[in-house]
Amino acid sequence: MRHSFSGQVALVTGAAAGIGRATALAFAREGIKVVVSDVDAAGGEGTVEQIRAADGDARFIRCDVTREAEVRALLEGTQAAYGRLDYAFNNAGIEIEKGKLADGTEAEFDAIMGVNTKGVWLCMKYEIPLILAQGGGAIVNTASIAGLGAAPKMSIYAASKHAVIGLTKSAAVEYAKKKLRINAVCPAVIDTDMLRRAQQADPRKAENAVAMHPVGRIGKVEEIAAAVLYLCSDAAGFTTGIALPVDGGATAI
Repeated sequence: MRHSFSGQVALVTGAAAGIGRATALAFAREGIKVVVSDVDAAGGEGTVEQIRAADGDARFIRCDVTREAEVRALLEGTQAAYGRLDYAFNNAGIEIEKGKLADGTEAEFDAIMGVNTKGVWLCMKYEIPLILAQGGGAIVNTASIAGLGAAPKMSIYAASKHAVIGLTKSAAVEYAKKKLRINAVCPAVIDTDMLRRAQQADPRKAENAVAMHPVGRIGKVEEIAAAVLYLCSDAAGFTTGIALPVDGGATAI
């Protein structure tokens, strides 16, 4: 890890629950001030409350990452609150597909690509100048193992995550000499509220989720948070432009 994260500032989108909340809490435990963002205000404020209860420093700014004006306002709010930005975890994403490619709708395509891909692009567009103004830092984007291969019955989602990896790699090269490192994490199936809701609707999904991981279990949100913090730390100082699987061996098969 960095010798001292103290005094640094991180922005986490999709931070009302799951991976985003776990990562916001992990940043705060390292002494980082955290801007928590989500469309879910109640969940986002709940994340802030947890951080403050542990003597951390955080505030919530609501943002729909598909809307440029709101993303611009999010970064302006970050600057106004803390005067800087050192790290960003662009984690906001959705997953709403239930069928094969030809069964998808234009509305599904626009929604998934809007949040998962346009949202990451917009966030980086406004985060990068702020981070560069501090002399550098790190950005981590949430992709998926679906962005590393095929994802049957999730073709639009897979396309959105392949695109996130493309944005990550291209931006990493563009800003490599500016002391800004940009990477992606690629989770497999992680134990979140969203997963549990899906499993309640179809109990077979629980068995299938475990079976796809050679380690014999699904992942924990804290394990993704740990990977994000590593990618932001000085220990990853020679690491940029990668899509890091955190997948229990799923992509090794």
